[in-house]
Amino acid sequence: MFSLHNSVDNRVMKSGQEQAVMKGGKKMSATLAILTIGVVPVKEILPLLTEHVSEEQITHISLLGKMDPDDVRREYAVEAGEHAIATRLFDESLGMVSREKVERDLQSVIEVLDNQGYDVILLMSTADVRGFVARNAILLEPQRIIPPLVASIVDGHQVGVIVPIPELMAQQQTKWQGLKNEPYYALAHPYQATEEELIAAGKTLIDRGADVLMLDCLGFHQLHRDLLQKALDVPVLLSNVLVARLASELLV
Repeated sequence: MFSLHNSVDNRVMKSGQEQAVMKGGKKMSATLAILTIGVVPVKEILPLLTEHVSEEQITHISLLGKMDPDDVRREYAVEAGEHAIATRLFDESLGMVSREKVERDLQSVIEVLDNQGYDVILLMSTADVRGFVARNAILLEPQRIIPPLVASIVDGHQVGVIVPIPELMAQQQTKWQGLKNEPYYALAHPYQATEEELIAAGKTLIDRGADVLMLDCLGFHQLHRDLLQKALDVPVLLSNVLVARLASELLV
């Protein structure tokens, strides 16, 4: 129906065929498909996922991460009535793409993965995408899972959220509006900010009254969390670690 589907479906099918069987043709005990929109450092969470399964049982599919950025901007251009979401592209640039087109094609990929027999499909994204369906696989959507999970963890404490870019500020404010106390926000980019700048952003939030920090960007990983916890002596939550640990518990 649209040009991307065939190339994505073919890539998904090839990955699934390579990893769905072991020697002798026996199906593995548990399989995981990680689905991302753009370029995501999945290797940072692999140690959490491989506690129960081998890396060979994990497939990573990126919807846009291997496409030419010019093709992404053309095929996923935001049209009238659509909403823009930010994603990291193959050349490390930031692309503003149509949420509606991304949701449409993610659902198509989920259906392919589901038909291939994956046990768990993990959507690794902090973007406001949702409403996906899998008939057989367990589908983990961070946008649906993480906000209520964080709300139950912080239990009324004051949260400070470190946001990577200004373009995501409105989305983050909407995402965390269910918390008992409205969060405070500060900017620090996981790839561009120095350690000192990241710590300064965290300190700004603490000085305003935050006693829990939240890193809700897939570019942040455990090194960033450990740096902040050591420097500022406060709990730091990583959304990608929370959902990865949940996925790992399902891979038994």
